[in-house]
Amino acid sequence: MRLDKLLSNMGYGSRKDVKKLLKMKAVSIDGIIAKDVSLHVDPEKQNVTVLGERVHYQEFIYLMMNKPAGVISATEDLYDQTVIDLLDPFHAHFNPFPVGRLDKDTEGFLLITNDGVLAHNLLSPKKHVPKVYYAKIEGRVTEEDIEAFNQGVILDDGYLTKPGKLIILKSGQVSEIELMISEGKFHQVKRMFEAVGKKVTYLKRLSMGNLQLDQNLSLGEYRELSPDEIEKIKQKE
Repeated sequence: MRLDKLLSNMGYGSRKDVKKLLKMKAVSIDGIIAKDVSLHVDPEKQNVTVLGERVHYQEFIYLMMNKPAGVISATEDLYDQTVIDLLDPFHAHFNPFPVGRLDKDTEGFLLITNDGVLAHNLLSPKKHVPKVYYAKIEGRVTEEDIEAFNQGVILDDGYLTKPGKLIILKSGQVSEIELMISEGKFHQVKRMFEAVGKKVTYLKRLSMGNLQLDQNLSLGEYRELSPDEIEKIKQKE
């Protein structure tokens, strides 16, 4: 990989900025000051430093965010704040994107990455990646609803959903439930409950695939996945 591409990819600015660093004699390769931005380097085998600090090359990033309500699952928007706006400059420079969508008013687990292959596999209908949601429902959720969801319900556009596993946590005028589904149609959880005559008033995603939302993350916070978590999420490819 070219030296300027490596440093640019790792957040040291544009290639023009990298040239300035070399003129300042701020970049070294194996202890030797670098003079040519087009020099090819192997960051896994060579010690590349900027101002004495080693450059650790990273191609992909994998972030778990506890998405807050009011923020949209997109990379950019003219009117609303996006989940990418919540990232610090180091993570943002990787040009990551959210894997799938959470509605603007929905909270919870959101995976953000720049690994397009992983994202495609997680979102592919053929993969049946499970997603678990917690919701508050206006109206009493019943055993009949559990059976209906288990069979799949017909949405307002005539689509028959795949079976969903519905668990009642609390039944009353305002019910609390958990729901596991394996597809991601537009507003699917809300529309599934509308199909049985009820309304979702609060929705939070708890997990995706083998990963659960880190309960230590406050709304709007995020962290990088650990190597073990990356392997877990890739097991659903």
